[in-house]
Amino acid sequence: MSSNDYTPLWQELGLDLDNHAGLLGVLSDAYRGIYLAQANRPRGMAYFDFVISEVHGLRIKEIYEAKRAGRKVVGGFCVYVPEEVVLAADGICIGLCAGAEVGTAEAERFIPRNSCALIKAFMGFKLAGLCPYVELTDLIVGETTCDGKKKAYEIFDELTGKVHVMELPHMKGPAGKRLWLGEVARFRETMEKLTGAPLTLEGLRHGVAVVNAKRRALQRLSRLREADPAPLSGLDALLVNQVSFYDDPVRFTAKTNELCDELEERVAAGVGVTAKGAPRLLVSGSPMAIPNWKVHAIVEGSGGVVVGEESCIGERNFRDLADEDFVTVEEGLMKIAERSLTIDCACFTPNDERPGNIAALCERLRADGIIHYALQFCTPYLVEAYKVETSLAGVPFLRIETDYSMEDFGQLKTRLEAFIEMLR
Repeated sequence: MSSNDYTPLWQELGLDLDNHAGLLGVLSDAYRGIYLAQANRPRGMAYFDFVISEVHGLRIKEIYEAKRAGRKVVGGFCVYVPEEVVLAADGICIGLCAGAEVGTAEAERFIPRNSCALIKAFMGFKLAGLCPYVELTDLIVGETTCDGKKKAYEIFDELTGKVHVMELPHMKGPAGKRLWLGEVARFRETMEKLTGAPLTLEGLRHGVAVVNAKRRALQRLSRLREADPAPLSGLDALLVNQVSFYDDPVRFTAKTNELCDELEERVAAGVGVTAKGAPRLLVSGSPMAIPNWKVHAIVEGSGGVVVGEESCIGERNFRDLADEDFVTVEEGLMKIAERSLTIDCACFTPNDERPGNIAALCERLRADGIIHYALQFCTPYLVEAYKVETSLAGVPFLRIETDYSMEDFGQLKTRLEAFIEMLR
């Protein structure tokens, strides 16, 4: 990772320095072996490589200095966190550590062994003293997307003292919409108490415009992945989507658009990262936080290419924009709430939009098959796999269930290689 010495900063944040050094060493080795070993990468990926090399370094220093200047830091684990409202209050919105098998033994002192890997990881990162983002936050926003998370947030609040839970309805009828609008309004009040200043119309318009610009850049990147040969690997596209939760949003948007400029040149010239006609896969299901790169690495190491992610770290995060046409703060909050209820998370019932959205995405990206990826014990996505598969009859479909460990790497590789071979 970084060659700079951030030890005093990590020490001030209370990290376990020995364990943290070990974690960065493992991540650095994995990144070199998975990402930097790829051939024919676009030049524009150098920026995202730099971000990863400094994800616990320069970015932490930036946030630390902004916090000392008076800005508030809000962290979360979900796309329902209203980033627009955080930016409207001149805050910083960041994703928290959750994508690696870390601190498992510590986490299992507080939560059941059969908790999903994401819950176990965010508890583990905190308990093992390995997440500088958690330590920098002034507020952590939880949400009731599943029973495991909402109960874990109670314990997480005991550990951190700064969790605010938003109650997400599980049905999208009029009552559910009223509930969610009330929760977004309650979050506004929380942000106003945190900053000591009222939310302004100008600030909210700014917040919506910045987040929409980021979504437009990610939409542009997604459209470029329609090309055959694919101009960008699925691994690199996944990385860009993951970085969108950590980087400064304005800078991220500019760098993503620069990457897209280069990819447009590649598409025009017929330059790809794989041979034309390579099997094209859509990965659908549970989100993949940094450094969860296992499935993409296996697929692309087996001759396929991932052309899309139907995931919260993917299309679900940027498919729809918030309406920027509002004249009061209250109307703006309503537009933000309405946009987030277009997200087809498996926590909703019925969730009829998701199969249709997957079918449309599969057709647009010209995917040859779908890999339905679910974390072990992630009940909403595990159960919904049946509905997705049966509604997409005729599209080659493979269900996989895994976690953040490497114990099933060989088994997954065998199954994915066989699936890709079937698509040839």
